[in-house]
Amino acid sequence: MKKRNVGFTLLAGALLLSACGSSTSGEESAPETIRLDYAFYSPTSLVLKESGKVEEHFEEQGIDVEWVLSQGSNRAIELLNSNSVDFGSTAGAAALVAKSNHAPIETVYVASDPEWTALLSNGDIETIEDLKGKQVAATMGTDPHIFLLRALHEAGIDESEITIVQLQHNDGASALATGEVDAWAGLDPHMATQEVEHDAELFYRNQDFNTYSVLNVREDFAESHPELVEEVIELYEEARKWTLDNHEEATAILAEQADLSEEVAAIQMERNDFSNPVLEDEHRDALIGAGVVLEEGHLGPAASSVEELVDELLNPTYVESVVGSTSD
Repeated sequence: MKKRNVGFTLLAGALLLSACGSSTSGEESAPETIRLDYAFYSPTSLVLKESGKVEEHFEEQGIDVEWVLSQGSNRAIELLNSNSVDFGSTAGAAALVAKSNHAPIETVYVASDPEWTALLSNGDIETIEDLKGKQVAATMGTDPHIFLLRALHEAGIDESEITIVQLQHNDGASALATGEVDAWAGLDPHMATQEVEHDAELFYRNQDFNTYSVLNVREDFAESHPELVEEVIELYEEARKWTLDNHEEATAILAEQADLSEEVAAIQMERNDFSNPVLEDEHRDALIGAGVVLEEGHLGPAASSVEELVDELLNPTYVESVVGSTSD
């Protein structure tokens, strides 16, 4: 695929100082390869991959770069758990579920604040109450699945009153389009595609039930190479700022890499807020809200409280070191 000229400029001096300043803290020697995922639900990751800036930066340190496609948060978690990537893109709530299952990860960066999930039907389902006795497609352990559970909980409907059909996001979208399921807990860009190409209806939306698009790192990698975590975040930061300043070109990158129409890509981009990358109280509160519902459904931790688990997951120190806090 032809590389676009994604011309953001790295703060090389700051990165060099970060690496040099950490050299006496006992980290291991640099890894041969840094492995990052990219995902169609994370436009910033696509911009970063397209730019070639990660390869350019780490080539100077003799470190190779490997990119791995994540088809959903559950896949990203699998890649992190199996030590197949060092950095993985997920929804915040999906990372929380993984942490409750002892995944060795920390959430270190906010890629965006998206409204990337909603409940969709082809018109026969109009309310949450209409889901009783119906089949609903969802990808287990992802934000759409958790969104569905929270919507049911809010309406006072037990999960046992519906049938959840476990399908990966793209398969769930196809199942809705062909009528194999009655509804689907959707995720962009597949959700936007269903709206544009199949006139699917978003019959239930709730921005507050969407958790954030976050970047996670393996704990062992962060412990051994904290300076490299900061460098990756700095690269993500430059991609985020470039995306804010070059909205149309970022939309074109999403369309090209995810094989979407410009119309679908534009809808997805409009549903993403790229303004704040720093982990703060609002992110903690959103995860606690999701965690309480998950705990009631026996998907949460038994040993730790939800608050303790969220605090174990979120590590804002790296991004604060790179960009400061929004209160500075």
